[in-house]
Amino acid sequence: MIISGVAPCLVAFIAYVAWRCNARRHTLKDIRGPPSHSFWLGSEKAQRNAKQVGDMEFQWARKYGPTWMTKGCLGEEILWTADPHALQYVFHTSGYKFSKRTLVTEMTRLFTGESILTAEPVDHQRHRKIMNPAFGAPQLRTYLPVFRRLAALLSQKWKDMIQSGEKSDKCLINVNNTLSRMTLDVIGEVAFDSRFGVLDDNGTDDELVRAFNNLFVDTLFNPSSFDIVFQSIWRFFPQPVLKYLKYLPRKEYRRFATFLKIAIQAGKTIIDEKAAGTEKGGKDILSILVQSNHEEDPRAQLSEGEMLSQIATLLLAGHDTTASTLTWLLYELSKHPEDQQRIRDEIKAAKVNAEARGEDDLQPIDFNNMDFTNAVIKEGLRLHPIAPTLYREADSDHVIPLSQPIETKSGKIINEIPVSKGQGISVSICTYNRLQSVWGEDADEWNPSRFLDSGREKSSLGVFANLMTFSAGIRGCIGWRFAVLEIQAVLVELVENFEYRFPEGVEIVRLNAGLMAPMIEGKLHEGSQLPLEVSVIA
Repeated sequence: MIISGVAPCLVAFIAYVAWRCNARRHTLKDIRGPPSHSFWLGSEKAQRNAKQVGDMEFQWARKYGPTWMTKGCLGEEILWTADPHALQYVFHTSGYKFSKRTLVTEMTRLFTGESILTAEPVDHQRHRKIMNPAFGAPQLRTYLPVFRRLAALLSQKWKDMIQSGEKSDKCLINVNNTLSRMTLDVIGEVAFDSRFGVLDDNGTDDELVRAFNNLFVDTLFNPSSFDIVFQSIWRFFPQPVLKYLKYLPRKEYRRFATFLKIAIQAGKTIIDEKAAGTEKGGKDILSILVQSNHEEDPRAQLSEGEMLSQIATLLLAGHDTTASTLTWLLYELSKHPEDQQRIRDEIKAAKVNAEARGEDDLQPIDFNNMDFTNAVIKEGLRLHPIAPTLYREADSDHVIPLSQPIETKSGKIINEIPVSKGQGISVSICTYNRLQSVWGEDADEWNPSRFLDSGREKSSLGVFANLMTFSAGIRGCIGWRFAVLEIQAVLVELVENFEYRFPEGVEIVRLNAGLMAPMIEGKLHEGSQLPLEVSVIA
């Protein structure tokens, strides 16, 4: 009762403080943008609860250009941009000068702890230096056999499901669920040298599996107005106070706290088992991290808490994002059977080349030489970025350049925007990935062949294929090469052995649950899912 009575008073007080602070900073008042829905919520709720991820941003970009301003909660001005030069400046040129927003950092801390994802610049460099050896090209080659073996296991599971169904040649499979189980097994082996056995079903009721199930849908999907306003004032709390968020008696905070507790406990068990073992110099990611940390100057080493937090991060980022990307790829391919066949033709040619070299299976060089298959992967990452928006805040005054000038409310044409310290910036990855100035007039359509024409790439952003899907610059995804190789290995296995069709009468929507989640229209309460008709290729 005391908490429920104090909370509204505290929110009201912070709202007043926020209003006073925002009133002093109106540097964007001449930038065009959509009207605010209310003082309390601005455009936040409309944007976050849109029927399809990106719908609002696409509409705003068409009307105002790739840079615009919206009102956030309590009258805060938010600069939105998908402009290539602006993104180059924020992520590449001045990466550590634009911090992640407090809301993002503290929400991420709830489920990854003191990880590389929540580290401030100095600590981030320390984390990245110690983690880099585990994600280099030589190390990735040792992971490939695991990718291929578990992809083949998933392939057999699907064949068994089809043969045991009503129709022996095809069945409806929720690809999102089974892909998620497979990628969790992958991360168990390559990251921790531990066999979770989730795909074998002996991990069906495992505590870790339950902790993962619909984690983001249960916590971040369709937030209430109170949650949106409450989270918007976190930036006014001192950091020590924010550490107590996990104790709040609300579903989303309890869910994240439970996941982190289970993930860290799993990490401790794995570390203890390794310590008790006799084998040294393991090739799994954790063993490499432990060795890299041991070789580092003691003053720069990761603490036990930081090391355990990396385990939670690897468990989450190492499987959920990859499974989602593969899900969206199969979704698009189910609508384009001609592209499935082109991939199969490439696989046949690649296997002939591998056999001619005396190889038993495809190697990284074979996957990299499969031009159309890689174009399909890039196109899937472009149209379906798993994290559709990134959030930053200026640590000092800046002048952000624009590649595409915009018209202000007063009629001026400007090609740069001054921003003051503390300015919130929302970077629309999904909008950048569909800019016609970068990707052509058919930017909203599925067309993998665009990546076979190098002349289309008019800017150089991100860490992969001119895309922002893996972020960019010094905070770009450290595991992007790992993710791409895993996607290549699994996609080749699944397209070689199966044909995919999109079922009639089903409407899939892209919803914002922190990550871009596929759900069935009319069945949102069932969580993330994507059913496809899957048939075995004779």
